[in-house]
Amino acid sequence: MLAFVRERGVVHPREVDAHFEHGKVTNWFGGSSNASTQLLDQMHYRGLLRIARRESGTRLYAVREADAEDAEPGSPAERFDALVDLAVNKYAPLPAHSLGKLLSYLCHGAPQWRKQRAAALARAKQRLARACIEGVDWYWPAGESPASRRWRLDDQVRLLAPFDPVVWDRARFGLFWDWEYRFEAYTPAPKRKLGYYAMPLLWREQVIGWGNLSVANGELRGDFGYVAGRAPREPAFRDGLDAELQRIGRFLRLDSLPQRMHLPSEGVTIR
Repeated sequence: MLAFVRERGVVHPREVDAHFEHGKVTNWFGGSSNASTQLLDQMHYRGLLRIARRESGTRLYAVREADAEDAEPGSPAERFDALVDLAVNKYAPLPAHSLGKLLSYLCHGAPQWRKQRAAALARAKQRLARACIEGVDWYWPAGESPASRRWRLDDQVRLLAPFDPVVWDRARFGLFWDWEYRFEAYTPAPKRKLGYYAMPLLWREQVIGWGNLSVANGELRGDFGYVAGRAPREPAFRDGLDAELQRIGRFLRLDSLPQRMHLPSEGVTIR
């Protein structure tokens, strides 16, 4: 198949399927896909092919030729460690369990290093800064100081995406803020507790609740819930939330930006 793609330069999956007639396979959704399409996807995943362009959303593939950048310096272990450090810089601080889970995720993206995961995890635990808090080992980059003035808190309110680096690790989220955040887009509506696309609401150092936003008739609307059962009374919170909604409205290029969002005084208590 690689020779076929190289000969033609750029191919559409249907060309490959028509030539090889590989038939159908069951995809990871449980449905049926062309085997050729799955093979092309796997070849792309393993670096043999690149996506040349798209036609109506369909990937068109070309051979990915090796170049000088492929000859990276360092041993495989050194390159794996560099990848781990890159991810830790993004997601730290991490409890020990989450650090191990992060390395497992990296091995999905770099399967050639899967057998080196245990050794890489041991090296990371030796290399990273560490503290044991209430029986939990936490890790972060060795060059960072938790006491640094750069971590000074501000009054900005932030609505976080469900997969934001602060939110993605649900176990760590629970350790930090002592409540369970749920992403409920795939939960049947009657069973939802937070909402279809609830975004954690971060103020100062606490995630105090969540918000669901929508746009109706060009107007941004919000529905908020609070872990404590009500919104903070401080003017700084209301001002901060108004500013965050203004930023979101500008990002969405809405004609009408909210001047003052109505905040319900009562929320839903959840643990």
